[in-house]
Amino acid sequence: MTRHLVIFARAPQAGRVKRRLGAEIGVLEAARFYRSLLVRQIARLARDRRWTVWLFVTPDNALDHFVWRRLVPAVHRRPQRQGDLGRRMKLPFLSLPPGPVVLVGSDIPHLRAGHIARAFALLGQHDLVFGPASDGGFWLVGAKRTRPLPQTLFAGVRWSTPTTLAETLAGLPKHVTTALADTLDDVDDAAAYRRL
Repeated sequence: MTRHLVIFARAPQAGRVKRRLGAEIGVLEAARFYRSLLVRQIARLARDRRWTVWLFVTPDNALDHFVWRRLVPAVHRRPQRQGDLGRRMKLPFLSLPPGPVVLVGSDIPHLRAGHIARAFALLGQHDLVFGPASDGGFWLVGAKRTRPLPQTLFAGVRWSTPTTLAETLAGLPKHVTTALADTLDDVDDAAAYRRL
């Protein structure tokens, strides 16, 4: 069965990506940083033949953005559509062809193919897998998809808080089995940017 890796990405437009970081280092530098990180991450993960890569893009009218066409042309692209983050994240799980799905963000500098392979391996014994972030959120969510996705997945979750992952897990039915993958972080502020 085909494994599907979904990368959630935002068109790298100044002032629309990495806004918190942009407020500290400048919107142009933040957009350049995001674009560089995004392109490297997609290229690195798309080379691996263990999965098919899907790029779910926002805004929806950016499907033909030159970054996708010129720098990552072989990757399947789809719009994220409308709604809050939880609703948009559910879309790939509900719409892609059969097989397990792992969804990641597009700005995780230390993400490697081994992290993705481990997440898929965890789905061999669990319904859902999450990649925790040290700020209380998560950088990865995966689903085996042998059963319907829980209706409560992402329901009522407060995004970008220290309790995002805990709230997500607490909202799941008891019969749903979960596992935690590696802890990784994105770069949201100047301190993390400097550390990187």
